[in-house]
Amino acid sequence: MDSLRFIIADDHPLFRAALKATLTQNFEGCIVSEAASIAELQNLLSTDTSSDLILLDLHMPDAQGFSGLIHLQAHYPEIPVMIISASETPEIMCRAIDHGAAGFLPKSSPAEAISGAINVIINGARWLPEGVKYQVGQNSKEKKMAEDIASLTPQQFRVASLLVQGLLNKQIAYELNVTEATVKAHVTEIFRKLGVHSRTQAALAFSQLDATPPQLS
Repeated sequence: MDSLRFIIADDHPLFRAALKATLTQNFEGCIVSEAASIAELQNLLSTDTSSDLILLDLHMPDAQGFSGLIHLQAHYPEIPVMIISASETPEIMCRAIDHGAAGFLPKSSPAEAISGAINVIINGARWLPEGVKYQVGQNSKEKKMAEDIASLTPQQFRVASLLVQGLLNKQIAYELNVTEATVKAHVTEIFRKLGVHSRTQAALAFSQLDATPPQLS
């Protein structure tokens, strides 16, 4: 059997190291790549799409809510994605499944649960923590926004993510090492695909994919 290939996408180095150690201990000979951002993950996937599973942190610095998951599912549907998160809210877990995740793993899970969850997903099934029952939770607005996000190209997704963080065209151009004219062209196309007319509207649209559970008063 060929060695399993994993990608850990998480912006916390210590967590990546701990998860990598768990993977190498439980899956002999596995190959583990790492990414600290969605941009780094895109770069990895642009040269190699042979991974068996992506373990994706729900709260990446260059994505909002479920947008990173939606983007990956749109462009790399052949690679299953398991969300890893500190959140243990069933609603968030079910929304992740709605947006294409193959599973949802709380970061508090013990090593045996991690390996068990991965085995289930590698074998083509869906995995949720014990006691969590999947229920469809996606509303029509969120579904439409997910479809719009999925229509963005990888570069448009990067521009959109920086745009909703409040960066100006000049700053985005610097971050991506492109011209301002290129950024303006991308912004125009992003607005068209999202059906918005301003940066504020774009940010509000992305906020529909927020993955923060509601706070109890």
